[in-house]
Amino acid sequence: MARVEIVDTGYETPCHLWTGPTSGDGRGGHYGRMSLDGQTVAVHKVSWTNENGFIPGKKQLDHKCRQRLCVREDHLELVTHRQNQKRRAAARAEAQSGHNGGPALEAAE
Repeated sequence: MARVEIVDTGYETPCHLWTGPTSGDGRGGHYGRMSLDGQTVAVHKVSWTNENGFIPGKKQLDHKCRQRLCVREDHLELVTHRQNQKRRAAARAEAQSGHNGGPALEAAE
């Protein structure tokens, strides 16, 4: 928890955001990483496992808060790959449509 910052990101409860090393900017990036027994592991998986035990092989952890650096156990949920993909697509569509169904925000060039 020394590398966790508690931040209100607008989700139901504040996120516990990892401030240590990450998996970088590439595909599958921006997840917290740490060394555990000489192996590099995803911090959110360690957080989940510490509180809930083993993650079954056919399951993934979804960040309900949509914050990849969040390690708060109750912001994580075991889902199938298909569920995770659907939720990600829905979150992206919502972000593109704008807040509360309004027009999408455009960045100034």
